[in-house]
Amino acid sequence: MSTLAAPMPSSALDQDWRKVLRWGFICGGTLIALCLVGMPVELDRREIIERYLSLGYLSVVLVPIVIGWVSASQIVLEGFESRKQGLFDLVTGLVVGVIGGGLLSLLMVALDSWNLRDPLVNWSPKLFRFLTYENGMGFGAGAWIVTCGVLGLVGASLHVVPRIARRIVAIVIIGLLSLSVLEAAVSDVSEGFGLEWLTDLIYAKKGGLTLTSTFVVGAVMAVVAAVTDGRVKAATNRYRDMEGVERQKASMILFAVVAVLCIVLPMFLGKIMNELLANVGLFLLLALGLNIVVGLAGLLDLGYVAFFAVGGYTTAVLTSPNSPWFAPELHFGFSLVFVVIFAIIVGLVIGAPVIRMRGDYLAIVTLGFGEIIRLLFLSDWLGPYFGGAQGITNVPGVDLGFATVKGTDPRSVFYLVLFFSVIAIYVSWRLQASRLGRAWMAIREDEQVAEAMGINTVSAKLMAFVVGAVLAAFSGAVLVAKVGSVFPTSFMILISIIILVVVIVGGMGNIAGVMVGSFVLIGVLGGPKQPGLLQEFQNFKLLIYGMLLVFMMLKRPEGLVPSARRSRELHQEEFLQDAWLRGDKPGIDDDEDAAPLLVGDGGGEEE
Repeated sequence: MSTLAAPMPSSALDQDWRKVLRWGFICGGTLIALCLVGMPVELDRREIIERYLSLGYLSVVLVPIVIGWVSASQIVLEGFESRKQGLFDLVTGLVVGVIGGGLLSLLMVALDSWNLRDPLVNWSPKLFRFLTYENGMGFGAGAWIVTCGVLGLVGASLHVVPRIARRIVAIVIIGLLSLSVLEAAVSDVSEGFGLEWLTDLIYAKKGGLTLTSTFVVGAVMAVVAAVTDGRVKAATNRYRDMEGVERQKASMILFAVVAVLCIVLPMFLGKIMNELLANVGLFLLLALGLNIVVGLAGLLDLGYVAFFAVGGYTTAVLTSPNSPWFAPELHFGFSLVFVVIFAIIVGLVIGAPVIRMRGDYLAIVTLGFGEIIRLLFLSDWLGPYFGGAQGITNVPGVDLGFATVKGTDPRSVFYLVLFFSVIAIYVSWRLQASRLGRAWMAIREDEQVAEAMGINTVSAKLMAFVVGAVLAAFSGAVLVAKVGSVFPTSFMILISIIILVVVIVGGMGNIAGVMVGSFVLIGVLGGPKQPGLLQEFQNFKLLIYGMLLVFMMLKRPEGLVPSARRSRELHQEEFLQDAWLRGDKPGIDDDEDAAPLLVGDGGGEEE
């Protein structure tokens, strides 16, 4: 195939100025929006580097760097000659940053001239002082124009420097930022291992890294990044290329290491970290169930929290002495039998009426069912049976004979959650590789074709609802035993949405992806009411969830850790286009899971 040449710029000033202006306005608009939601001022209280950089200023300066990088990115098409990046891209990043800084300066002028506090609650003198460094309008405007221009230049320059330099810079920045914002977690872990002296050297007394530790730790990270360059990726590729007994042996070793860490590490952690891990495990249970419904079967269920509520209320009614109507005070283990039974019944009741629906209709109807069940528990009609708005209190912990699992002991709660999570992971893994799992995936890809191939789609869909309901009910049962009470407000529709975000961001249809999504979102940002490691972002949690979801849908819809099959489904068009451009022919791919090419010749003869 002949190589096509794209038009090359004659000089660094031969820019697509319309594109540059567009990215400049995007940069400025992002900076203004960030300021008006109050994030920089709110985060300014948290130090990153003592006396030199706060989390508030960091949230602002990252914007021109990222926009500068994106604006200078070059889209290389198959068959076209790529342009060597250099001064042309640096000018792009510089101008984009200057425009963004100029728009931010206009915000300062507006803050100083008008009072718009009524519609914009964060329009305040505090924001003005933050932007001007408390040194006046002229200094603040000039400083931000210059700073944003330089930062845009820095972002664009990342395309020019060698790849190893980009990798080292990225690892050092991300590593130092993580070490700083996760100070509470690092201190908790170090205290468990008796390394308080190390944290005293790294962190300042009022929080944040010291200037000395920033340089020392940054240098160590840079050396590690340079030494390990390519080795991690090579090890990952070797693991993926393993087959048969060798792959099974490596997987068993990896599983054993993870299992030992999960069992041993909590013994050295404090209450804060164990509470956090317990919350992650609860949401992991929910996410594994929803992954079967949405990730494998392709059924968009927005009322998934209903099964969560059924498990919680069933456990509370059967174990609590304060149950208003029926209080048998069963042991937690016996109550789980009824939890499974009622979860299956509710799964069938919700699944049967909607089994013929697809897409948006299915999502809306399941959303309605989720709200109906919550409002039933809240209603005066069922108040004499489930406590209404007062809920059910005095739910006992889990009596194991030798110990009692309750919320005051987060470590024991984590081990209980870990037990149920292991069961859920094993069940999900076996189902995914079974005939039923393959039927679910066939329905997800094309329900009509699956039905034509002889798959009983009604039965398969109902099984997906039932299995997902049981896993969610387990999570609800553990939550009630942990908290010691249950209320209708604990089962808001927001939980269903956040669990769906966890599955999408982690990687639909992939157990490892769901685990990563749970740790990244719930562990770092926190749940609807549960705090995460980044407690400073508590007020902006839903905003970050929304931004992250939009970004993932646009740039990486398959998730952080996608399954190979799901990736090929979502990128089928790109796969076919690349094959056509390369002149590949169908039937060459050796991977048994590869998406099939269109029937016919994959490309014509070269001219």
